[in-house]
Formats: sequence, C-alpha cells, structure tokens
Amino acid sequence: MNRTILQIFAVGICFAIGQALQCYKCTIGVGDLCITSTITCESGEHCYSGEGKAAGVVDIKRKGCLAVAECNKTKDVNIPGTSANSTTLYSLTKTCCDTDLCNAAPGLPGTSGLSLALATVSALFVANILV
Repeated sequence: MNRTILQIFAVGICFAIGQALQCYKCTIGVGDLCITSTITCESGEHCYSGEGKAAGVVDIKRKGCLAVAECNKTKDVNIPGTSANSTTLYSLTKTCCDTDLCNAAPGLPGTSGLSLALATVSALFVANILV
C-alpha cells in the first residue's frame, strides 16, 4: 500500500515539474543589451517582457516571471526614499505570455534561427557555384 502511494506521489511530482513554465530572465537591460538566463516560474505566474524608459531617455528592458494580476500594466519605479509623486527612476510596461520561453527578444519578422541559417548556407553555396 505504501509503495503504491509513493509511486503515485512520484508521478504527480513529475507532472508538476513538467507543467512548470520556463521563461527568460534579464534583471535589467539597456538599449538592445539584455543578458538572459532561464528561470522556472511559480504557480500563478506567466513570462513577461518589460520595456520602458529611464529618466525619459534611456531604453530599458526586463524579463522574467510575473504574477498574472500584474500582467499588461505600466508601473513607475521611484527612487528609493522619495515620495511617490516626486522622482520616477523609470517607467516599465510589462507584457505577459504563457508558453515556454515566449518572452524572448523579438527577431526579424517572420524568421527563425533555422531559416536564417539555411538562407546563409544557401547563399554561400550559390556564391561558390557562381564564382
């Protein structure tokens, strides 16, 4: 009996791990530079990509996991120790998605890494034939 319960528990753990959402994480990026790693979201969280401006001038980006209730909102981040209406450090709009690694940086429209690689190899092959 205990063995059966243990097996059911082990299968349940496997399903729970398999259901966890994987997202890219970038603590803070400036311009097009955003160094990413992967992270596993908790229950009730989605992947998000945040874009905004610091001091109204510098483009910033963030990525990671976010509670569903906080998705698709713009939030002002104030300098610590100042009042809420005085000094905004940056404003960030967070857009969510709910599939594995869906918060990747946008590439060229309608292309993927594989199609770009095939196009490059094909172009090199044709160039060698013509030359």
